[in-house]
Amino acid sequence: MAGKIVFARRINFILFFSLLTLLAWVGRLFWVQVVWGGELRQQAEEFRTRQLVLNPARGNIYDRHHNELVTSIPAFSVYARPKTITEPAELAREIAPVLGMKENEVYQKLNVDRPYVWLKHQVDPETANLIRSLNIEGIGLVEGSKRAYKQGSIAAHLLGFVGDDHQGIAGLEKSYDRELRGSPGYLLVESDAAGQPVPQNFRRVSPSAPGNNLVLTIDQTVQYFVEKELDEIMADHQPARANIIVMDPNTGEILAMGSRPSFDPERWQEVEQEVWDKNTATLYNYEPGSTLKMFVAAAALEEKIVRPQDVFYDPGYIVVNGRKIYCWDKKGHREQTFVQAVENSCNPVFIQIGLKLGKERLYKYLNGFGFGAPTGIDLPGEETGILRPLERATDLDLAAMSIGQSISVTPIQLLNAVCAVANGGSLMKPYVVKTIVDNEGKVTRKREPEVIRRVISKESALELSQMLEKVVLEGTGKKAQVPGYRIAGKTGTAQIPGPGGYLEGKYVASFAGFAPLDNPRIAVLVVVVDPKGKEYHGGEVAAPAFQNVIRKTLGYLGIPEEEGLHQKEREVNPPPSLAEMTPVPDVTGFPVADARWLLESRGLVPRPSAEEGIVQEQNPAGGSQVSRGSAVVLRVTPLRSENVTPEYLTMPDLSGLSVKRAGEVCEALGLRPQIRGGGLVVKQEPPPGTKVKRGTVVTLEFADKYVGAGESNSGP
Repeated sequence: MAGKIVFARRINFILFFSLLTLLAWVGRLFWVQVVWGGELRQQAEEFRTRQLVLNPARGNIYDRHHNELVTSIPAFSVYARPKTITEPAELAREIAPVLGMKENEVYQKLNVDRPYVWLKHQVDPETANLIRSLNIEGIGLVEGSKRAYKQGSIAAHLLGFVGDDHQGIAGLEKSYDRELRGSPGYLLVESDAAGQPVPQNFRRVSPSAPGNNLVLTIDQTVQYFVEKELDEIMADHQPARANIIVMDPNTGEILAMGSRPSFDPERWQEVEQEVWDKNTATLYNYEPGSTLKMFVAAAALEEKIVRPQDVFYDPGYIVVNGRKIYCWDKKGHREQTFVQAVENSCNPVFIQIGLKLGKERLYKYLNGFGFGAPTGIDLPGEETGILRPLERATDLDLAAMSIGQSISVTPIQLLNAVCAVANGGSLMKPYVVKTIVDNEGKVTRKREPEVIRRVISKESALELSQMLEKVVLEGTGKKAQVPGYRIAGKTGTAQIPGPGGYLEGKYVASFAGFAPLDNPRIAVLVVVVDPKGKEYHGGEVAAPAFQNVIRKTLGYLGIPEEEGLHQKEREVNPPPSLAEMTPVPDVTGFPVADARWLLESRGLVPRPSAEEGIVQEQNPAGGSQVSRGSAVVLRVTPLRSENVTPEYLTMPDLSGLSVKRAGEVCEALGLRPQIRGGGLVVKQEPPPGTKVKRGTVVTLEFADKYVGAGESNSGP
């Protein structure tokens, strides 16, 4: 009996203990599942998943006429899963040449204890397809985009570029990075306990949203004129650097901005940081020399301390505080009026005027024209220039500043001040971005011209402008004359400061001006730093480039010449002869390659918006008479988009083409030529401008000679 009782107690104890254990496990399970459940599930998901960021397509950048300057094209990022790779050294040897990377660099990325690593960003589609064809376990691709700068190095400093992480590093890409970059999305990639990816388990948690587009004030054609002149300056004078800026004086819009040395934004890593890191148009501080004299003259005219016909005497020097300051012409200009002193850029006269103005009044106008402060242009890292504090300025400083020394400006500051003279006395705020447009074409922000302040009266501005015209006609700026237009401008030649004074034989040559004088449409500044050779004055080095940019831009803008204007200047710079003029062929409807060939054969410079596709529009239009070497802007649309060919094409004008060339054009467009005769095309059916389907038969009649508008017995 006692044994049964003991046995029963043991059974009860075991049951009680089992029940207690069960309750403990149930409690523990409840605690884990309910109390800790959310946190543990999150930890488990984090352990087995990895988030991959999907960079959005950056917004496009267009010029003022919606010509595409910068866009995003398909690209891929290559990643690896090191935990799944058993032979990293062998894989590095295989894949490094495909990616264009060093074998050791790839090996170091693969030989890490991490679930995922990026091997390379911005891989082109061809390389991505090659990676796929290798079918390597542990290597994957994520589709994205990279920046394509459609015009190469044109306006490189202004446009800037982006880094591997799609962040803007320089130029507009940096200052408008927030607007351009869009919103990133991401993928969740799930792996099993061994680190292997779970098949078909990529989850797009959030799609990326493309960035906004920028429409600039820049005109692609004017920018091309600037780039060409900069190349000529670099070839002829081998300077350390050079800048040309073109601006609308009435609005503050920048029409073109170029710098040398330059770089390719798609290959910015291949040049030194000193080249791509500084847009010298906004960052270079220099002593302006005689170009600053126009603002001293403006102050004197506004304060009425001098009149144009007041007479001064220049013996070749002036003494200030016991120091003799020479005129650039040490013989002196002798007796001269104020107008002539401006023409001659006479140092002693301007020093007299500066001293007569006094510190307070001179500083009032220097500050009023924007010197010593940033202009506020929408580009990153603008310098302010250097203006000695008024309370520390001596008479010697005043004398030096009156001739453009002991003061530093930036090119954009100086040109903005010139624009204030050109537009009648109002200082504008310069800008580069005209509108911001979202991905659906809606304008989200629009920039309007902004007047900062009025500096001088319209009467003083007009009086000064007429004096600056004399500089071009009779003075130091004769090489800036443009036949048929009234030009106002000022030369500048300044020594470059160095330790203990000025550097021997080193100068900054510049020319600033605007046109037409009666109704200024453009203002231009040319700055050439340390030109090599015998020529170093602004009137010799910078004025010819100014003349070319002004002449081409006024013609491009369609601003008519004034008949019979400045016969004297026509003798200095005669207009192009008929032999130098050529008709612009109509290349509408041509493939880009053929349009390029035809234009170049006429001595013209094609500027297509894309390297492949069909020309939809051209400027100047076909039949226009232009000088050889002029640019022809082509708006190009793709012939095929996403493997879809347009049903109808515009029949191009094949007149004057040879049998071979006409056949090549038809073949490129998918048309079937039917040839009659030999020589050059004299007649075609369907006629130019007709909408035709691919595969249409085009009847071409040829003859031995072709006579077209404006040309005789000529043809390719």
